[in-house]
Amino acid sequence: MEKRVVVTGMGIISPIGNDVPTFWLNLINGVSGVDIIKAFSVDDLPVKIGAEVKNFDPTQWIDLKESKRMDPVSHFGIAASEQAIRDAGLNDSSLNPERIGVIVGSGIGGIQTMENQHSVLITKSHRFVSPFFIPMMIPDIIPGHIAINHGFMGPNYSVTSACATSSHTIGIAMRHILCGDADVIIAGGSEASISPISLAGFTNMKALSRRNDDPQKASRPFDRNRDGFVIGEGAGIVILEELEHAMRRSAPIYAEIIGYGFSGDAHHITAPHPEGKGQALAIRSAINMSGMNPEDFGYINAHGTSTPLNDKYETIAIKSVFGQHAYDLSVSSTKSMTGHLLGAAGAIEFIALCLALRDQIIPPTINYEVPDPDCDLNYTPNKAIEKSIHAGLSSNFGFGGHNAVVTAKIFEP
Repeated sequence: MEKRVVVTGMGIISPIGNDVPTFWLNLINGVSGVDIIKAFSVDDLPVKIGAEVKNFDPTQWIDLKESKRMDPVSHFGIAASEQAIRDAGLNDSSLNPERIGVIVGSGIGGIQTMENQHSVLITKSHRFVSPFFIPMMIPDIIPGHIAINHGFMGPNYSVTSACATSSHTIGIAMRHILCGDADVIIAGGSEASISPISLAGFTNMKALSRRNDDPQKASRPFDRNRDGFVIGEGAGIVILEELEHAMRRSAPIYAEIIGYGFSGDAHHITAPHPEGKGQALAIRSAINMSGMNPEDFGYINAHGTSTPLNDKYETIAIKSVFGQHAYDLSVSSTKSMTGHLLGAAGAIEFIALCLALRDQIIPPTINYEVPDPDCDLNYTPNKAIEKSIHAGLSSNFGFGGHNAVVTAKIFEP
Protein backbone atom coordinates (compact mmCIF):
# COMPACT_ATOMS: atom_id res chain seq x y z
CA MET A 1 0.00 0.00 0.00
CA GLU A 2 1.30 3.44 -0.92
CA LYS A 3 2.30 5.50 2.11
CA ARG A 4 0.46 8.68 3.07
CA VAL A 5 1.64 11.47 5.36
CA VAL A 6 -0.55 13.48 7.72
CA VAL A 7 -0.11 16.39 10.11
CA THR A 8 -0.70 15.27 13.70
CA GLY A 9 0.67 18.16 15.76
CA MET A 10 1.46 21.86 15.53
CA GLY A 11 3.26 24.43 17.64
CA ILE A 12 3.98 28.11 17.16
CA ILE A 13 5.75 31.12 18.61
CA SER A 14 4.83 34.21 16.61
CA PRO A 15 4.37 37.99 16.69
CA ILE A 16 0.59 37.44 16.97
CA GLY A 17 0.48 34.59 19.45
CA ASN A 18 2.63 32.06 21.28
CA ASP A 19 0.33 29.10 20.77
CA VAL A 20 -1.69 27.83 17.82
CA PRO A 21 -5.19 28.87 18.98
CA THR A 22 -4.11 32.46 19.71
CA PHE A 23 -2.17 32.69 16.45
CA TRP A 24 -5.14 31.46 14.43
CA LEU A 25 -7.68 33.67 16.18
CA ASN A 26 -5.57 36.77 15.57
CA LEU A 27 -4.88 35.71 11.99
CA ILE A 28 -8.51 35.38 11.00
CA ASN A 29 -9.33 38.61 12.84
CA GLY A 30 -6.71 40.55 10.91
CA VAL A 31 -4.54 41.49 13.88
CA SER A 32 -1.13 42.97 13.07
CA GLY A 33 1.94 42.01 15.09
CA VAL A 34 4.06 44.87 13.76
CA ASP A 35 5.22 47.75 15.96
CA ILE A 36 8.26 49.88 16.79
CA ILE A 37 11.08 47.51 17.77
CA LYS A 38 11.57 47.39 21.53
CA ALA A 39 14.45 44.91 21.94
CA PHE A 40 17.09 47.58 21.29
CA SER A 41 17.29 51.27 20.49
CA VAL A 42 16.26 52.14 16.95
CA ASP A 43 16.66 55.89 17.38
CA ASP A 44 19.53 56.12 14.90
CA LEU A 45 18.19 53.55 12.43
CA PRO A 46 16.18 54.46 9.32
CA VAL A 47 13.92 51.42 9.79
CA LYS A 48 12.45 51.24 13.27
CA ILE A 49 9.71 48.62 12.91
CA GLY A 50 9.48 44.85 13.17
CA ALA A 51 7.17 42.02 14.16
CA GLU A 52 8.59 40.91 17.50
CA VAL A 53 7.52 37.95 19.61
CA LYS A 54 5.78 39.30 22.72
CA ASN A 55 5.41 38.07 26.30
CA PHE A 56 7.67 35.09 25.72
CA ASP A 57 9.48 33.43 28.62
CA PRO A 58 11.90 30.70 27.53
CA THR A 59 12.01 29.24 31.04
CA GLN A 60 8.42 28.13 30.55
CA TRP A 61 9.91 25.53 28.21
CA ILE A 62 13.62 25.32 29.07
CA ASP A 63 15.61 25.06 32.30
CA LEU A 64 16.95 28.50 33.27
CA LYS A 65 20.60 27.41 33.25
CA GLU A 66 20.26 25.72 29.86
CA SER A 67 18.36 28.66 28.40
CA LYS A 68 21.30 30.95 29.11
CA ARG A 69 23.43 28.72 26.89
CA MET A 70 21.13 29.14 23.91
CA ASP A 71 20.37 31.86 21.38
CA PRO A 72 16.74 33.03 21.13
CA VAL A 73 16.51 31.12 17.84
CA SER A 74 16.77 27.91 19.87
CA HIS A 75 14.36 29.20 22.52
CA PHE A 76 11.68 29.76 19.90
CA GLY A 77 12.30 26.46 18.12
CA ILE A 78 12.27 24.38 21.30
CA ALA A 79 9.11 26.07 22.63
CA ALA A 80 7.21 25.52 19.37
CA SER A 81 8.41 21.90 19.17
CA GLU A 82 7.30 21.16 22.74
CA GLN A 83 3.83 22.44 21.87
CA ALA A 84 3.69 20.30 18.73
CA ILE A 85 5.00 17.18 20.46
CA ARG A 86 2.38 17.49 23.20
CA ASP A 87 -0.33 18.23 20.64
CA ALA A 88 0.52 15.05 18.73
CA GLY A 89 0.91 12.92 21.86
CA LEU A 90 4.49 11.95 21.07
CA ASN A 91 5.41 11.88 24.76
CA ASP A 92 4.68 8.16 24.68
CA SER A 93 7.30 5.67 25.86
CA SER A 94 5.82 2.96 23.63
CA LEU A 95 6.96 4.79 20.47
CA ASN A 96 10.25 3.75 18.86
CA PRO A 97 12.64 6.75 19.15
CA GLU A 98 14.75 5.38 16.30
CA ARG A 99 11.80 5.99 13.96
CA ILE A 100 11.25 9.62 15.00
CA GLY A 101 13.33 12.31 13.31
CA VAL A 102 13.81 16.07 13.58
CA ILE A 103 14.41 18.38 10.62
CA VAL A 104 14.22 22.01 11.68
CA GLY A 105 15.92 24.86 9.85
CA SER A 106 16.83 28.50 10.20
CA GLY A 107 17.62 30.99 7.50
CA ILE A 108 20.20 32.86 9.57
CA GLY A 109 20.70 31.04 12.88
CA GLY A 110 21.97 32.63 16.07
CA ILE A 111 22.80 36.08 14.74
CA GLN A 112 22.11 37.78 18.09
CA THR A 113 24.77 35.60 19.67
CA MET A 114 27.15 36.31 16.78
CA GLU A 115 26.62 40.05 17.20
CA ASN A 116 27.04 39.98 20.98
CA GLN A 117 30.11 37.75 21.02
CA HIS A 118 31.81 39.72 18.25
CA SER A 119 31.34 42.81 20.41
CA VAL A 120 32.96 40.97 23.32
CA LEU A 121 35.91 40.02 21.13
CA ILE A 122 36.44 43.59 19.93
CA THR A 123 35.84 45.45 23.21
CA LYS A 124 37.43 42.99 25.63
CA SER A 125 39.51 40.03 24.45
CA HIS A 126 39.31 36.61 22.86
CA ARG A 127 39.55 35.19 26.37
CA PHE A 128 36.06 36.50 27.14
CA VAL A 129 34.29 34.91 24.16
CA SER A 130 31.84 32.32 25.46
CA PRO A 131 32.75 28.64 25.08
CA PHE A 132 29.09 28.20 24.15
CA PHE A 133 29.38 30.69 21.29
CA ILE A 134 29.57 28.13 18.47
CA PRO A 135 26.75 25.80 19.62
CA MET A 136 24.61 28.86 20.38
CA MET A 137 25.10 30.24 16.88
CA ILE A 138 24.94 27.33 14.45
CA PRO A 139 21.49 26.78 12.87
CA ASP A 140 21.65 22.99 13.14
CA ILE A 141 21.74 23.10 16.92
CA ILE A 142 17.94 23.51 17.04
CA PRO A 143 17.06 19.98 15.83
CA GLY A 144 19.92 18.77 18.01
CA HIS A 145 18.33 20.24 21.14
CA ILE A 146 14.89 18.87 20.26
CA ALA A 147 16.23 15.35 19.68
CA ILE A 148 18.34 15.39 22.84
CA ASN A 149 15.39 16.53 24.94
CA HIS A 150 13.26 13.60 23.78
CA GLY A 151 15.74 10.93 22.71
CA PHE A 152 14.57 10.99 19.08
CA MET A 153 17.23 9.13 17.06
CA GLY A 154 15.81 9.25 13.54
CA PRO A 155 16.94 11.56 10.71
CA ASN A 156 18.28 14.74 12.27
CA TYR A 157 19.62 17.81 10.52
CA SER A 158 18.97 21.41 9.58
CA VAL A 159 18.14 23.07 6.26
CA THR A 160 19.09 26.61 5.28
CA SER A 161 17.56 28.14 2.15
CA ALA A 162 16.78 31.69 3.30
CA CYS A 163 13.04 32.38 3.31
CA ALA A 164 12.24 28.99 1.74
CA THR A 165 13.90 27.13 4.63
CA SER A 166 10.98 25.67 6.55
CA SER A 167 8.93 24.93 3.44
CA HIS A 168 11.91 22.82 2.40
CA THR A 169 12.12 21.12 5.82
CA ILE A 170 8.45 20.14 5.66
CA GLY A 171 8.69 18.83 2.11
CA ILE A 172 11.90 16.93 2.82
CA ALA A 173 10.39 15.45 5.99
CA MET A 174 7.41 14.19 4.00
CA ARG A 175 9.76 12.55 1.50
CA HIS A 176 11.74 10.83 4.28
CA ILE A 177 8.52 9.31 5.60
CA LEU A 178 7.37 8.24 2.13
CA CYS A 179 10.77 6.59 1.62
CA GLY A 180 10.42 4.69 4.90
CA ASP A 181 13.28 6.48 6.68
CA ALA A 182 11.06 7.38 9.65
CA ASP A 183 7.50 7.06 10.91
CA VAL A 184 7.37 10.54 12.43
CA ILE A 185 9.36 13.71 11.77
CA ILE A 186 9.27 16.99 13.68
CA ALA A 187 9.70 19.63 10.96
CA GLY A 188 9.70 23.39 10.69
CA GLY A 189 11.81 26.45 11.24
CA SER A 190 12.89 29.08 13.73
CA GLU A 191 14.22 32.60 13.35
CA ALA A 192 15.38 35.30 15.78
CA SER A 193 17.02 37.83 13.50
CA ILE A 194 15.65 41.12 14.76
CA SER A 195 19.02 42.59 15.70
CA PRO A 196 20.83 45.83 14.81
CA ILE A 197 23.15 44.23 12.28
CA SER A 198 20.50 42.28 10.40
CA LEU A 199 18.16 45.27 10.42
CA ALA A 200 20.96 47.41 8.99
CA GLY A 201 21.79 44.85 6.34
CA PHE A 202 18.23 44.43 5.12
CA THR A 203 17.71 48.19 5.26
CA ASN A 204 20.77 48.98 3.18
CA MET A 205 19.71 46.54 0.48
CA LYS A 206 16.39 48.42 0.39
CA ALA A 207 14.34 45.33 1.27
CA LEU A 208 12.42 46.71 4.28
CA SER A 209 9.39 48.92 4.57
CA ARG A 210 10.14 52.39 5.95
CA ARG A 211 6.59 53.07 7.07
CA ASN A 212 7.78 53.89 10.61
CA ASP A 213 4.92 56.30 11.26
CA ASP A 214 2.27 53.62 10.77
CA PRO A 215 3.83 50.25 11.72
CA GLN A 216 0.70 48.12 11.69
CA LYS A 217 0.00 49.11 8.09
CA ALA A 218 3.58 48.69 6.89
CA SER A 219 3.23 45.15 5.57
CA ARG A 220 0.80 45.45 2.63
CA PRO A 221 1.31 42.56 0.21
CA PHE A 222 0.00 43.05 -3.33
CA ASP A 223 -1.04 46.64 -2.56
CA ARG A 224 0.16 49.23 -5.06
CA ASN A 225 1.83 51.26 -2.28
CA ARG A 226 3.89 48.41 -0.82
CA ASP A 227 7.47 49.44 -0.11
CA GLY A 228 9.20 46.40 1.41
CA PHE A 229 8.79 43.62 3.94
CA VAL A 230 8.68 43.87 7.73
CA ILE A 231 11.17 41.64 9.54
CA GLY A 232 9.60 39.18 11.97
CA GLU A 233 10.67 36.44 14.36
CA GLY A 234 9.38 33.23 15.87
CA ALA A 235 9.05 29.54 15.07
CA GLY A 236 6.63 27.07 13.56
CA ILE A 237 6.77 23.31 14.04
CA VAL A 238 4.59 20.56 12.61
CA ILE A 239 4.53 16.84 13.32
CA LEU A 240 4.40 14.82 10.10
CA GLU A 241 3.47 11.19 10.49
CA GLU A 242 2.90 8.16 8.33
CA LEU A 243 -0.86 7.63 8.20
CA GLU A 244 -1.04 4.01 9.40
CA HIS A 245 1.29 4.83 12.28
CA ALA A 246 -0.89 7.80 13.24
CA MET A 247 -4.12 5.80 13.05
CA ARG A 248 -2.74 2.94 15.16
CA ARG A 249 -2.20 5.35 18.04
CA SER A 250 -5.38 7.39 17.39
CA ALA A 251 -3.41 10.59 16.82
CA PRO A 252 -5.24 13.81 15.93
CA ILE A 253 -5.07 14.57 12.19
CA TYR A 254 -5.24 18.17 10.95
CA ALA A 255 -4.64 17.61 7.24
CA GLU A 256 -2.85 15.41 4.75
CA ILE A 257 0.30 16.71 3.09
CA ILE A 258 0.21 15.62 -0.54
CA GLY A 259 2.87 17.43 -2.53
CA TYR A 260 6.22 19.16 -2.45
CA GLY A 261 7.85 21.13 -5.24
CA PHE A 262 11.20 22.88 -5.27
CA SER A 263 13.34 24.69 -7.81
CA GLY A 264 15.94 27.38 -8.40
CA ASP A 265 15.52 30.63 -10.28
CA ALA A 266 19.12 30.66 -11.59
CA HIS A 267 18.62 34.37 -12.10
CA HIS A 268 19.79 36.75 -9.34
CA ILE A 269 21.02 36.60 -5.73
CA THR A 270 18.01 38.50 -4.37
CA ALA A 271 15.53 39.38 -7.13
CA PRO A 272 13.00 36.76 -8.28
CA HIS A 273 12.84 35.74 -11.92
CA PRO A 274 10.86 38.44 -13.81
CA GLU A 275 8.68 35.83 -15.47
CA GLY A 276 8.20 33.86 -12.27
CA LYS A 277 9.69 30.79 -13.96
CA GLY A 278 11.32 29.19 -10.93
CA GLN A 279 8.33 29.85 -8.71
CA ALA A 280 5.97 28.41 -11.31
CA LEU A 281 8.15 25.32 -11.67
CA ALA A 282 7.99 24.67 -7.92
CA ILE A 283 4.20 25.20 -7.81
CA ARG A 284 3.68 22.92 -10.79
CA SER A 285 5.93 20.23 -9.30
CA ALA A 286 4.05 20.28 -5.99
CA ILE A 287 0.71 19.93 -7.78
CA ASN A 288 2.05 17.11 -9.96
CA MET A 289 3.26 15.19 -6.91
CA SER A 290 -0.18 15.55 -5.32
CA GLY A 291 -1.83 13.75 -8.25
CA MET A 292 -4.51 16.43 -8.34
CA ASN A 293 -5.42 18.95 -11.00
CA PRO A 294 -4.78 22.68 -10.62
CA GLU A 295 -8.55 23.22 -10.57
CA ASP A 296 -8.80 21.09 -7.42
CA PHE A 297 -7.00 23.75 -5.37
CA GLY A 298 -8.97 26.55 -3.74
CA TYR A 299 -6.45 28.47 -1.63
CA ILE A 300 -2.87 29.70 -1.85
CA ASN A 301 -1.06 31.00 1.21
CA ALA A 302 1.29 33.12 -0.87
CA HIS A 303 4.86 34.16 -0.21
CA GLY A 304 3.51 37.72 -0.52
CA THR A 305 6.37 39.66 1.05
CA SER A 306 5.07 43.19 0.34
CA THR A 307 8.09 43.94 -1.84
CA PRO A 308 7.53 45.52 -5.27
CA LEU A 309 9.14 42.72 -7.26
CA ASN A 310 8.06 39.58 -5.39
CA ASP A 311 4.34 40.30 -5.35
CA LYS A 312 4.29 41.17 -9.05
CA TYR A 313 6.30 38.14 -10.16
CA GLU A 314 4.53 35.75 -7.79
CA THR A 315 1.24 36.82 -9.35
CA ILE A 316 2.71 36.07 -12.79
CA ALA A 317 3.82 32.62 -11.57
CA ILE A 318 0.40 31.76 -10.15
CA LYS A 319 -1.34 32.75 -13.39
CA SER A 320 1.13 30.80 -15.51
CA VAL A 321 0.34 27.59 -13.57
CA PHE A 322 -3.39 27.96 -12.94
CA GLY A 323 -4.45 29.85 -16.06
CA GLN A 324 -8.01 31.12 -15.86
CA HIS A 325 -8.54 29.20 -12.59
CA ALA A 326 -6.11 31.64 -10.95
CA TYR A 327 -8.99 34.14 -10.79
CA ASP A 328 -11.16 31.64 -8.91
CA LEU A 329 -8.50 30.97 -6.28
CA SER A 330 -8.46 32.65 -2.90
CA VAL A 331 -4.95 33.98 -2.30
CA SER A 332 -3.71 35.63 0.86
CA SER A 333 -0.47 36.70 2.45
CA THR A 334 -0.47 36.26 6.20
CA LYS A 335 2.84 38.15 6.28
CA SER A 336 0.61 41.22 6.28
CA MET A 337 0.00 40.36 9.96
CA THR A 338 3.04 38.39 11.10
CA GLY A 339 5.72 40.20 9.17
CA HIS A 340 8.29 38.06 7.41
CA LEU A 341 9.73 35.35 9.64
CA LEU A 342 12.44 34.49 7.10
CA GLY A 343 13.41 30.85 7.69
CA ALA A 344 10.35 30.23 9.89
CA ALA A 345 7.86 31.76 7.44
CA GLY A 346 7.11 28.56 5.56
CA ALA A 347 6.27 26.64 8.73
CA ILE A 348 3.89 29.17 10.26
CA GLU A 349 2.22 29.63 6.89
CA PHE A 350 1.85 25.87 6.40
CA ILE A 351 0.16 25.82 9.81
CA ALA A 352 -2.16 28.58 8.57
CA LEU A 353 -2.95 26.47 5.49
CA CYS A 354 -3.79 23.40 7.61
CA LEU A 355 -6.07 25.46 9.84
CA ALA A 356 -7.75 27.05 6.82
CA LEU A 357 -8.52 23.54 5.55
CA ARG A 358 -9.77 22.43 8.97
CA ASP A 359 -12.06 25.41 9.55
CA GLN A 360 -12.86 26.29 5.91
CA ILE A 361 -11.78 29.88 6.54
CA ILE A 362 -9.41 31.91 4.38
CA PRO A 363 -7.30 34.32 6.46
CA PRO A 364 -7.04 37.80 4.96
CA THR A 365 -4.37 39.99 3.45
CA ILE A 366 -4.70 43.07 5.62
CA ASN A 367 -3.69 46.62 4.62
CA TYR A 368 -4.87 46.03 1.06
CA GLU A 369 -6.07 49.49 0.06
CA VAL A 370 -4.96 50.40 -3.46
CA PRO A 371 -5.14 47.69 -6.16
CA ASP A 372 -2.05 47.20 -8.30
CA PRO A 373 -2.76 46.49 -12.00
CA ASP A 374 0.17 44.04 -11.95
CA CYS A 375 -1.44 42.12 -9.07
CA ASP A 376 -4.95 41.31 -10.26
CA LEU A 377 -5.95 38.18 -8.33
CA ASN A 378 -8.28 37.75 -5.36
CA TYR A 379 -6.00 38.43 -2.39
CA THR A 380 -8.77 38.10 0.24
CA PRO A 381 -8.54 41.78 1.14
CA ASN A 382 -8.73 42.84 4.78
CA LYS A 383 -11.30 40.34 6.07
CA ALA A 384 -11.30 36.57 6.43
CA ILE A 385 -13.93 34.70 4.45
CA GLU A 386 -15.64 31.36 4.80
CA LYS A 387 -15.07 29.22 1.73
CA SER A 388 -15.38 25.56 0.85
CA ILE A 389 -11.85 24.41 0.02
CA HIS A 390 -10.60 20.86 -0.47
CA ALA A 391 -6.92 21.53 -1.05
CA GLY A 392 -4.43 24.38 -0.91
CA LEU A 393 -0.79 25.23 -1.14
CA SER A 394 1.81 27.29 0.70
CA SER A 395 4.64 28.95 -1.23
CA ASN A 396 7.90 30.43 0.00
CA PHE A 397 10.85 31.75 -1.98
CA GLY A 398 14.28 32.85 -0.77
CA PHE A 399 17.35 34.87 -1.61
CA GLY A 400 19.58 32.82 -3.87
CA GLY A 401 16.59 31.88 -6.01
CA HIS A 402 15.37 29.06 -3.75
CA ASN A 403 11.72 28.10 -4.27
CA ALA A 404 9.68 25.65 -2.18
CA VAL A 405 5.98 24.83 -2.25
CA VAL A 406 3.98 22.35 -0.15
CA THR A 407 0.41 21.24 -0.82
CA ALA A 408 -2.15 19.83 1.58
CA LYS A 409 -5.76 18.71 1.55
CA ILE A 410 -8.52 17.80 3.94
CA PHE A 411 -7.81 14.37 5.40
CA GLU A 412 -10.11 11.65 4.13
CA PRO A 413 -9.55 8.11 5.48
